[in-house]
Amino acid sequence: MTVVDSVLAMIPEPLRAVLIKHRELLKFAVVGGTTFVIDNSIWYLLKLTVLEDKPVTAKIIAIIIATIVSYILNREWSFRTRGGRERHHEAALFFLFSGIGVALNTLPLWLSRYWLLLEEPHVSRLVQEVADFTSGSIIGMLLAMFFRFWAFKRWVFPDELGGRRRHLTPDDPAAEELGHP
Repeated sequence: MTVVDSVLAMIPEPLRAVLIKHRELLKFAVVGGTTFVIDNSIWYLLKLTVLEDKPVTAKIIAIIIATIVSYILNREWSFRTRGGRERHHEAALFFLFSGIGVALNTLPLWLSRYWLLLEEPHVSRLVQEVADFTSGSIIGMLLAMFFRFWAFKRWVFPDELGGRRRHLTPDDPAAEELGHP
């Protein structure tokens, strides 16, 4: 029994049915929560040390590192039952759409800092940090998350391109066609 199955077994039936129906979305959200912590930890480490005067650059670096972790977790866990593409093609699409996600994630931070001027000396340090967190970690992350879930499900890990990964056996001719050993 997997960890997810163990957790689902503890949930009352009406809610369990909804969670099972949206299992993929829930897994994507767990991966997102994990990468949210990675992203923000790296962002604040960079922003408060070596890239103090370049918060958008620090955010981009943090997002790129979190995106690499996200690819591994999404491919191997969230969307593991989907497939149909060769790994290099899948990875290229993942990082293309993630790049668009980086732009969506950093746009609200850029607007907050450089268009609304919510940075020192125009506002206090506290207002600047609250604005950075709200725009970069809440608004930007939500925009990017909705876009990525839609794009990943639609183009990166599409079910309709091939059989489900977990049902392929090494003897199955479809496994070789789909690039799965």
